Amino acid sequence: MSDALLLVLRAAEFAAHKHRDQKRKGTNASPYINHPLDLARILVEEGGVSDPNVIAAALLHDTLEDTETTEHELVGQFGDEVAGIVAEVTDTKWLQKRARKQLQISKAGKSSHEAKLVKIADKIANLRDIIADPPEGWSLGRQREYFDWSRNVIDGLRGTSVALEKKFDSLYRQRP
Repeated sequence: MSDALLLVLRAAEFAAHKHRDQKRKGTNASPYINHPLDLARILVEEGGVSDPNVIAAALLHDTLEDTETTEHELVGQFGDEVAGIVAEVTDTKWLQKRARKQLQISKAGKSSHEAKLVKIADKIANLRDIIADPPEGWSLGRQREYFDWSRNVIDGLRGTSVALEKKFDSLYRQRP
């Protein structure tokens, strides 16, 4: 087995373990691991991304934010590059929500190419989830706000991947 494939499989296994008790916010409450797996699929299938570090980071992208995982742990398990990409896309949880959202917009254009790919895939997956199964309790207004905020983040990432940006734009046109 190649080192690249092994890295991706180890990342999937690690993410599945870390997110094992979590569910998505939609009314279907699907297992959380479906979300990082979806990002990996979007990157490979729809974005043509083949960099195993990017795919591994996509699988791990919410571990720092939503589990007890530390960046040190990711470095030890997956190396500096993967851990660095994950750190770049991780939300700053200690900030208030409005400040966190604004920080994502302002940081978008300054991110590495690899982090930008993961961020675009994340927004694509989230918009698809909102269209198909909105988070429980989210009003139409809140759904629209998320779409608009996502567009502002993506606008800072333009020029990263034409294919992924077109996917995002197509989904944005389905704004509730």
